[in-house]
Amino acid sequence: MSRRQGRAAEVVRPPTPIRRLRCAVYTRKSTDEGLDREFNTLDAQRDACEAYVLSQRAEGWTLVADRYDDGGFSGGTLERPALQRLLRDIEQGRVDVVVVYKIDRLSRSLMDFSRLVESFEAHGVTFVSITQSFNTTTSMGRLTLNILLSFAQFEREVIGERIRDKFAASRARGMWMGGHVPLGYEVRDRKLLVKEEEATTIRRVFTTFLDTGSGTETARLLQAEGLTGRSGRLLDKGDVYKLLNNRTYVGEAAHKGKIYPGEHQPIIARTLWDKVHALLKESPHTRGNGMRNQTPALLKGVLFGADGRALSPTHTRRRGRLYRYYVSQAALKGSNGAEDPALVRRISAAEIEAVVVGQIRALLRQPEIIVGTWAAARAGDPNLTEAETRDAMRQIEPLWDELFPAEQARIVRMLVERVTVSSTGADLRLRVEGLASLVRDLGTDRAPVLEAVE
Repeated sequence: MSRRQGRAAEVVRPPTPIRRLRCAVYTRKSTDEGLDREFNTLDAQRDACEAYVLSQRAEGWTLVADRYDDGGFSGGTLERPALQRLLRDIEQGRVDVVVVYKIDRLSRSLMDFSRLVESFEAHGVTFVSITQSFNTTTSMGRLTLNILLSFAQFEREVIGERIRDKFAASRARGMWMGGHVPLGYEVRDRKLLVKEEEATTIRRVFTTFLDTGSGTETARLLQAEGLTGRSGRLLDKGDVYKLLNNRTYVGEAAHKGKIYPGEHQPIIARTLWDKVHALLKESPHTRGNGMRNQTPALLKGVLFGADGRALSPTHTRRRGRLYRYYVSQAALKGSNGAEDPALVRRISAAEIEAVVVGQIRALLRQPEIIVGTWAAARAGDPNLTEAETRDAMRQIEPLWDELFPAEQARIVRMLVERVTVSSTGADLRLRVEGLASLVRDLGTDRAPVLEAVE
């Protein structure tokens, strides 16, 4: 056979087709700072990875259409939305190669990375870091990978320690370090500033608790006044205790059990804070018994003697029973008061309070009082009718006995301008403007003034 014939007999084989490898680029940044820029660090990572994939086009590498970008997520956890989506696509066979800028972009935890590599190998997926050359299919490549991951985890832990130390040092200086902004404050230029419309609510919580000694009763009164948190939800008992124990309101900063002076302005005075927390140290049962035994002086500040001087409330205990009185200034100073036979030196609190309340109830039914109250109330509510005024005033009498003593005292001070007591009887002078204010409140849906005892 000739040489020419031998060449003709050779079999010509077609070239082996190159396998197409679908490449997914994964990018990550621990914080969201700067991500709003037109070209950020995630874009820089992706451009570098896409250029590397393009350089391997002869090997069959092609980019998948989807993007896997995690901005503002730590590398110490696998709970990242883009990473979880990438893992689902790998399980469904949509990815052959995972490309990252550096291995710590995928994970900074050695244990987590081992789990990822096992998942990659189980689905036949190759992992590539374009700035760190290694091959995970060989023992030396896996050793190199573990060394790099150990340093990445060490770096993460050192960064965490630095952040914690900086945070603790900043809190020790009283600085605001972010987080949930307490009710009563707002943040401007990374500083807490008092928000007065909410600060009023905070002060009301503290003063109401000091008056009642009960978280349940405080919450009930606050809800009757329509006081809410920032979400618009009415404050409940749990909210009350959280607010009472928040040291931010007294101008302090707390960190890991330590208390430091804060940079911000307090909302609550130190004296009020101390009184409230002295009360909180008592058990709820003890507080309840104490507040029930403390019946407020109903006529304190409005009861006067024939000499024009106020009578002061006092009390004594005999055989375990509490007896309350109002005492004249002459009696308190040791004078016998013989020069003024009309002067009442001492009177039973229960007796005079019952007389005054009885007179109030009788006056509220008189037509001239109703008309006068209606005329005064119309100044603040022109649409109020006389019938509505009469109905509102009728609500007071049947509910009176159901009110808390503190609420009764508040209403008396609102309605009564002066009570003058003498040996011949008691003279009562009402506040028409107080009646008008009460009627306007009762004419609304709020009706905060006449909440009954639970």
